[in-house]
Amino acid sequence: MNRAKAHVGHYVFLTISLLLAMAVALSLGTTEIPLKKIIDSLNDFLTFRSASDNTSVILFEIRLPRVLLGFTVGALLGISGAAIQGMFRNPLAEPGILGVSSGATLSVMLAIVLFPGLVTILSNILGLFTLPLFAFIGALVATLIVMTIQAGSGLNTSTLILAGIGVNLLAATGIGLCSYLATDQQLRTLTFWGLGSLSSANWDKVWVCLIGLALCLPVLWLQHQCLNALLLGDSEARHLGFNIQRVKRLVVTFSALAVACAVAFCGLIGFIGLVVPHMLRLIFGPNHKHLLIMSALLGGLLLVLADLLCRLLLSPAELPIGIATASLGTPIFLLLLVKSRSQWI
Repeated sequence: MNRAKAHVGHYVFLTISLLLAMAVALSLGTTEIPLKKIIDSLNDFLTFRSASDNTSVILFEIRLPRVLLGFTVGALLGISGAAIQGMFRNPLAEPGILGVSSGATLSVMLAIVLFPGLVTILSNILGLFTLPLFAFIGALVATLIVMTIQAGSGLNTSTLILAGIGVNLLAATGIGLCSYLATDQQLRTLTFWGLGSLSSANWDKVWVCLIGLALCLPVLWLQHQCLNALLLGDSEARHLGFNIQRVKRLVVTFSALAVACAVAFCGLIGFIGLVVPHMLRLIFGPNHKHLLIMSALLGGLLLVLADLLCRLLLSPAELPIGIATASLGTPIFLLLLVKSRSQWI
């Protein structure tokens, strides 16, 4: 009972922290909006009362979609990182390091540069779901490549990292080729994807990412018992009655879908999937029943704060958010790498 109460307290703390971070992000910027004005405007919005002043336009057309997109993308990256780490049983397994994010980015870039006609046709049919579809294909292919290479090496950390490096290098080569072949307009788009940004946020993108989160979080959470069992090993989990291959297929598919939604609309944002689950695992333990949900909350919180920092540091200019997350994640990754050196062969 005490443990259950403790977990409820953790959820409440993360939720309150997230709401406070979102309130601060809505308030601060090139134009500061007082908290009272935010509350009044939100009340008008929820009661369907029209407000056409400049502050309301900034709040509802620019900042609120951006903050909500930051939360959903951070949550998607957080849960995908937690699920992938659980499946590989390795704290170094992360969508960016394993090349999943790069694979999604490459797929989108190839579609834009080499098949613009196909993108146009599919956009008329699928609308905003077009780029997530291409990103999903790339993320899925990258994940399957890493899984295939790692399958023959057991839990060898060096093989896992080298597989990720190989996929990232292959993706980087393709991205470089796309940059070389792109027109000036396409090149600006590719630069956006390479650095990562929430600057193009709008309500349509928020709804698509919320749909992705509503699909991925429940499916991945339902696998928490098997992910816990996998911590003991594949054979042990199989002896406990779990269908390992089915669970791995679900984790791969929905983790790739989560990364695809993030990459399609915000570009390459790394290390959220590494930092968030690792921090939570150190503090609260490895139980995926709570780890997955907390990863969604903390991932959203960190990305909202990172985006706020990027907006304020060089105001009125803006620092790409991918640079901020890499600055945070790279030292943590190197620390984990040093700590795991005893496992290397």
